[in-house]
Amino acid sequence: MEEEIVEEGKVYTESFLVESIRSLKRNRSALVGLTIVIFLIFVAIFAKAISPHNPIEQNLYDNLKPGFWAGNSKNLLGTDEFGRDILSRLIYGARVSVSTGIIAVVIGVLLGSLAGICSGYFGGWIDNLLMRLTDIMFSLPSILLAIVIVSVLGRGLSKAMIAIGITYAPQIARVVRSETLTVKNSEYIESARAIGAPNKRIIRVHVLPNVLSVIIVYTTLSIGSAILDAAALGFLGLGAQPPTAEWGAMLANSNHYITGGYWWVATFPGVAILISVLGFNLLGDGLRDAIDPRLRKKF
Repeated sequence: MEEEIVEEGKVYTESFLVESIRSLKRNRSALVGLTIVIFLIFVAIFAKAISPHNPIEQNLYDNLKPGFWAGNSKNLLGTDEFGRDILSRLIYGARVSVSTGIIAVVIGVLLGSLAGICSGYFGGWIDNLLMRLTDIMFSLPSILLAIVIVSVLGRGLSKAMIAIGITYAPQIARVVRSETLTVKNSEYIESARAIGAPNKRIIRVHVLPNVLSVIIVYTTLSIGSAILDAAALGFLGLGAQPPTAEWGAMLANSNHYITGGYWWVATFPGVAILISVLGFNLLGDGLRDAIDPRLRKKF
């Protein structure tokens, strides 16, 4: 009997996985998002190999020089106010911005998932305490809360990651708590309790796998927003510090030159942020449609 249950569970899992992959393949916007994300990760990993110039090397004789549209084959996207190659800074900026977004969301997911599972599963005073803390954090706009945290921790890229991660924790905690409450009232949870399974095992074996799909989808959707928040902190001078190549900081440094006709200094970092956020959002929407928990009712 036990072998049959295992086999049925195996078939169930494989069928759900195959159907999810098929659904993702049928979603063209998700495939576009996946292509963008893979491209960004490739650029971030091999930035040193594909970058044509040193991103922090200055050449004041070539400052604010237009790119290929003006016949400049050396600096295809032009140079900034210090004569640094914009294309090289964009490539290295992908490494900084993408890694910042991913690490920040991972921090938020770990904190939020732990709080959401504990709150939903145990209930009582634990639920009241954790949810009141999330209500307090929800009372402030996320970017304002991130600014406050960075002001306390200090400026810097690592501080910005922590600040953004903390601001995302309450959102993830609410979503995971809702899913945990649904799973908690399931019959197999009652059966596990009836045979004396400890809470740690129930959470690890039954609760976490059933809320994992929601966590994965929310993580993917949040990375794009985290990249945007990191760029905002960089724009305000609270994120990556000079001379680090970071898209938000590049936008902040270029705002004095837009009106002077040097449009490329701000345009290309803005386009890079737009494309990266769009890619992660499209992929997240596709995953949400493919890994919808309601699909399990079909098997």
